[in-house]
Amino acid sequence: MNWSFRDIVMKTFPADLLLWLAVTVPVFLANESPEVGQPPGLPLPWARIAAVPLLALAVAVGRRWPVVAAAVPVGLALAVTPELYTDTFMIPQLLLAFLLGRRTAGMRPGLLFFAGVCLAGLVAVNLTPGLTLSDWLSLVTTAVTNILLPWLAGRYVRQHDGLVRTGWELAERLEREQSLIGERMRLVERSRIAGDMHDSLGHELSLIALSAAALQVHPGLDESARQAAAELRGSAARSTERLREIIGVLREDGESAPVLPSGDTVAALVERAAASGMAVTLHGELEPLPPMADRAVYRVVQEALTNATKHAPGAAVTVRLGTDHASGEAEVTVVNAAPPAGPLPAVLPGEPSGGFGLVSLDERVRLAGGRLRARPADGGFAVTARLPLTAGVAATPPDSQRELALARRKVRRRMIDAIWLPIAAAAALMLVTSGYDLYTARRSVLDAGVYAELRVGQSLASLGSRLPAYQVNDRGRPRGAPADPQGADECRFYRIRANSPSPTYRLCFTGGRLSHKDEVPTVRR
Repeated sequence: MNWSFRDIVMKTFPADLLLWLAVTVPVFLANESPEVGQPPGLPLPWARIAAVPLLALAVAVGRRWPVVAAAVPVGLALAVTPELYTDTFMIPQLLLAFLLGRRTAGMRPGLLFFAGVCLAGLVAVNLTPGLTLSDWLSLVTTAVTNILLPWLAGRYVRQHDGLVRTGWELAERLEREQSLIGERMRLVERSRIAGDMHDSLGHELSLIALSAAALQVHPGLDESARQAAAELRGSAARSTERLREIIGVLREDGESAPVLPSGDTVAALVERAAASGMAVTLHGELEPLPPMADRAVYRVVQEALTNATKHAPGAAVTVRLGTDHASGEAEVTVVNAAPPAGPLPAVLPGEPSGGFGLVSLDERVRLAGGRLRARPADGGFAVTARLPLTAGVAATPPDSQRELALARRKVRRRMIDAIWLPIAAAAALMLVTSGYDLYTARRSVLDAGVYAELRVGQSLASLGSRLPAYQVNDRGRPRGAPADPQGADECRFYRIRANSPSPTYRLCFTGGRLSHKDEVPTVRR
């Protein structure tokens, strides 16, 4: 299919718009630490303003040049901090690095991009006064987390999609091959049905010819009536011969004419099977059925008995016939038990299997307007067919295509679940974590009035009810906090404002009493 430029734009624009929002909105929502955007880096407000058009450009060229798209947030992050670690541009780095792996076939672009980022960071560290090798190692660690791992995840998704696509192509090819084989079997079975109709119709035409011959020599008829009877007999004979020639063309090479009478019954078939040594019993009987349904019942029993002699020799076989007037259907069921141990009995003689199996049997039942079901049962096998009691019921279409479409929908739904469930779980975890951080941040604020009332020498026990429940960093000392005053046993840090971890109030205690209080800068990362 040839897509015009307008079609491509209309097809990709909604997805690109959502991607631009996904990489741009977090830039303005990130609660960045005060160190980011300080000299020698680019001021953070200016970087955020520049990010809007630059990220739009990255999304626009991302399908054609994914490396360029992934380089945009990396460049913005390096502009504000030489360590590359920044909450502001972390989400754009993760998403565009993932798409780099998703949209490129080889490994070279991603690996060269990662090496280029590390090399650029090394150059920046050497050219910037005050930076050391540890700062470059921090950059490499951030690049592994924000670039290399998402890129590998994108490559995995690309390879998985390729395997799935290849699997579907193979399944479709096998389906087409099976469909061709099944169609051939159905055509063969239709020719066999035509042969059955020939046998029945030829028998009827032979009776007509025999009756016409009897009329021709009847002494009570005049010459004109005898002439008419002779013409009728000749027409019946010519029709029988022409029908035989037509059916002879339909029969496959090497297929012999049937040796059993066209009106052979299920009861006679079961009797011959029992006489040959098979442990088979017949239960029930059927009402008169239309010719197609009647022959289908016969073929179902014949094929099931033949399969039982092949695959479960010596097993007991039960044939049940019945009529369900409520649904207007006749039901035939052939069940064979598990084969016993011991010598194999004689197989059913004189009953050809046809060589077409359940495919051709299903076609015969379907053309008669019925349904066929074959399944394992208690260690053996059961074949059940339901056919209409009246003629004229439309044949049910094959459902292989419907089952294939259903299987595809299940696979797509499972793939969507596999993608969205982890994303939803991660989002829920982020919401819970953010909510907890917000809660602890508000509970770690020391009121300015309370701070002003604190006096050196007061005991910690007397201040316990007036101090916040949480400190700035309950997991340890805040990063960047100044050294404790000499002689202090413990120092506690409390927020001045809920939305900023720096500066903070520092309260130091010696011997369980307040010995020092001041306002100090801290950075918690």
